[in-house]
Amino acid sequence: MDDGDWPEESVMLSRLLAERYSCRGFRPDPVPRTVIERMLEIAQMSASWCNSQPWQVIVTEGEGTERFRTKLFARAQADTAAQGFPAMEPDFPFPEAYRGIYKERQREVGWQLYESVGVQYGDRVASGKQALENFRLFGAPHALIVTSERDLGAYGAIDSGLYVGSILLAAQSLGLGMIPQAALATYAPLMREHFGIPANRMIVLGASFGFADDTHPANGFRSRRASIADAVRWVDA
Repeated sequence: MDDGDWPEESVMLSRLLAERYSCRGFRPDPVPRTVIERMLEIAQMSASWCNSQPWQVIVTEGEGTERFRTKLFARAQADTAAQGFPAMEPDFPFPEAYRGIYKERQREVGWQLYESVGVQYGDRVASGKQALENFRLFGAPHALIVTSERDLGAYGAIDSGLYVGSILLAAQSLGLGMIPQAALATYAPLMREHFGIPANRMIVLGASFGFADDTHPANGFRSRRASIADAVRWVDA
């Protein structure tokens, strides 16, 4: 069946998902507050267990973004110089390991990124410099931090993940670029102090967003998705 055989809403959703990508290069222009509010209003309709809606969001703009960027990048640079990599202090445990197909997918998208920005295989200095761009927010004019209630544990984080998925689609529908960043969550203590986040709120992740710079080489590749045959098992008896 082609697109003309499906409801218009299904076609639009499919198009938004297909066109969305993790933006790693932004124009400096700020996004109007009304557009950001529209994005958040759409995402607020996300489903959650018992309608708990555990997510809370901090959004930076203007000087608020620059203060956060400066502090975060300086800390990540210092940590990298001292120990070879940024801090690892997330509120939620990171994956123990990527193995098998998951490792293959991780490597593939990593090398797609490095090739797009001219990093040669084995060049750890250049790849480390590119990784640090996470903490410069890829030059974006805005960042957002998503937190969840500590008492809700992993399920609060799952609900917040659904919310982030909705934000990504809302941003795409409004002509914005965005990249969700687990890397920012590695500096949970820094963000807790910087933004005054209370102890009962756990930092799920951060994201950088704004208007995409379509000329930036890091925005020139698209990651592949597995087929549903690789992800779905049918049970009919």
